Amino acid sequence: DDTACNLASLNLMKFRLEDGIFDTDSAIHASRLWTITLEISVLMAQFPSKRIAELSYEFRTLGLGYANIGSLLMVSGLPYDSDKGRAIAACITALMTGTSYATSAEMAAEMGPFRGFERNREHMLRVMKNHRRAAYGVRDGDADAYEGLNISPVSIDASIAPANLLQAAREAWDQALELGTEHGYRNAQSSVLAPTGTIGLVMDCDTTGIEPDFALVKFKKLAGGGYFKIINQSVPQALENLGYDADTAEK
Repeated sequence: DDTACNLASLNLMKFRLEDGIFDTDSAIHASRLWTITLEISVLMAQFPSKRIAELSYEFRTLGLGYANIGSLLMVSGLPYDSDKGRAIAACITALMTGTSYATSAEMAAEMGPFRGFERNREHMLRVMKNHRRAAYGVRDGDADAYEGLNISPVSIDASIAPANLLQAAREAWDQALELGTEHGYRNAQSSVLAPTGTIGLVMDCDTTGIEPDFALVKFKKLAGGGYFKIINQSVPQALENLGYDADTAEK
């Protein structure tokens, strides 16, 4: 309660290479860079009340997220509501969040953890361990099951997840837990999936946040009056990757 969460979102289509592979190295670099930027923003931000300011300095909550996963799946020829789509989303989310917490732990090694870390150390590390287990596909009944949860999360399905994404996500959580155990974390929270409505448009995203596109053609009402037309630019590439020829796609 009474904390702020400064946001930044990554446009996932910018990490899709021409051959359709997700560029994990660039995604890791961007996640590290924006975690540091958001940490700096805690010092620069202005808050609406004294209590929010105090707790924001004490817990230093960040909100690194992403947008445009709907387009990423669309141009890959994958249904949004599919097991493969969910596996890709899970890997990307795990990679971004694990990298962000690992970066937060590196900053804690230099500047110290957030003020509330020590009294929350046991519980926060338990959460980190559970995140790592989900990245490794731990399920109920496994010897290394989740700690302190009444309802187990849905872990990554390693059988259908892209190998490069899965490996990068697991390595990120290995580092996040190892570094956090040693140094603590600079931030009590590092990531969040925000709606990214307006900033999604500024970033040239066809879909916002983690949502699918609700229409291929949309109209946005402007504050000063009137509307403007938004057309999903991912459709031609999606049809091409699904095997449609140019004439059929044009129709």
